[in-house]
Amino acid sequence: MTAQLEFTHRPAQSPTPVARRQEILADAVFGRHFTDHMVTATWTPDRGWYDGAVVPYGPLNLDPAAAVLHFGQEILEGLKAYRHADGSIWMFRPDANAARFARSARRLALPELAVEDFVAALDRLVRIDRDWVPSGEGRSLYLRPFMFASEGYLQVRAARHVTFGVIASPAASYFGGQAARPVTLWLSEEYTRAAAGGTGAAKCGGNYAASLIAQREAIENGCDQVAFLDSVEGRWVEESGSMNLFVVYDDGRIVTPELTGTILEGITRDSILTLASEWGYAVEERRLDVNEWRTGLASGQIPEVFACGTAAVVTPIGMLRWRGGQLRVGHGDAGPVTARIRRHLLDLQEGRTPDTRGWLHRVC
Repeated sequence: MTAQLEFTHRPAQSPTPVARRQEILADAVFGRHFTDHMVTATWTPDRGWYDGAVVPYGPLNLDPAAAVLHFGQEILEGLKAYRHADGSIWMFRPDANAARFARSARRLALPELAVEDFVAALDRLVRIDRDWVPSGEGRSLYLRPFMFASEGYLQVRAARHVTFGVIASPAASYFGGQAARPVTLWLSEEYTRAAAGGTGAAKCGGNYAASLIAQREAIENGCDQVAFLDSVEGRWVEESGSMNLFVVYDDGRIVTPELTGTILEGITRDSILTLASEWGYAVEERRLDVNEWRTGLASGQIPEVFACGTAAVVTPIGMLRWRGGQLRVGHGDAGPVTARIRRHLLDLQEGRTPDTRGWLHRVC
């Protein structure tokens, strides 16, 4: 695909006062506050992508019959902009997010957006709202690109009017408090996240909606997040509600569930596989039996488990709990492998470690 969009700019007439913005940045809570502007663009079959613009953040004008409300035809992405010590602003692997966005669009019968247009939209918004990018370890501007069927109709078919947007939110730790706080996982044995042939590999809202009842069950059982098993045998570990999973063995192996079409192809997951392989760890992408997981925790053969994603970065798992039992992971805190990976990723993203792989994209 070739780039199609140019972005006009309509400045916010009443931007957030500087003092209020500084208050928000000083106490950033993930996904609660948003910058002064957002990106919008439109697609139709005859015109392709057009009307790219950076406009004041505000409500969207949506027909009650918009297909997204009735058939859920939409996708999303998530990535971050980081302020380095010299004041420059960088994004981490936006081209990989753009490629996944295109794959998700194909699966949901939505139009693809060129990588160049995707990255340009992010660049434009971050440059205009650059004062919203916080500084400090573990702090960033979270970027949420999204696309949805905005055509008003009630026939079951792919939309012929589609809206693309990007919003941005200053963020600290996803789970709040200390960024590396170990979390407790609830093993869902009743609900599944995705099925073969479904949308598990696409980043779309329906996958998250399907996980919410299991997430509620996790919270009711004193857990932070949920871990899902496969939908056929209820045996193979897949991912959590919002993160990919890794287990670390005492012999140095690092195992993550293989991509089977039901697991999201995480950008952070892929980055960790690259780093761990370069560092000499024996990395395995394979099916992981839940009983192997539990047995390994009980025997100490699996001393570390961690989850990863753009929002949570790398999060240690301190406990696995299910109906009728629970097992602590190692000493219940971040083990050395988890800590090393997390530290390197943060140092790389925030500019304290040289980028030797071309993963960082300078915005301004």
